[in-house]
Amino acid sequence: MQRIIDWLESHKLPCFYKKMLGIECPGCGMQTAFIELLKGNIVESLKTYPALIPIIFLVAYLILHLIFKFRKGALVLKITFIFTAVIIVINYLIKLLTN
Repeated sequence: MQRIIDWLESHKLPCFYKKMLGIECPGCGMQTAFIELLKGNIVESLKTYPALIPIIFLVAYLILHLIFKFRKGALVLKITFIFTAVIIVINYLIKLLTN
């Protein structure tokens, strides 16, 4: 696992949005948060990018819903998507206002 983490840390992609405009994009910090999550640093991951865990849940639930066709799956996906989008927007606004 450490080899994977080391590889991910050495191959992080730069943010094109930040490079061109000089400000962070709504997704900035996701790679770092994912690496922190792999290391087991959940609190640090949430501090870096709070929407990562809801995004992981959303993708995992979507895959399971496509396979198993849950009865209320579409509703759960809609609610989770809205919740995740709100977290992303709030986090982005906080980043813009504090930098």
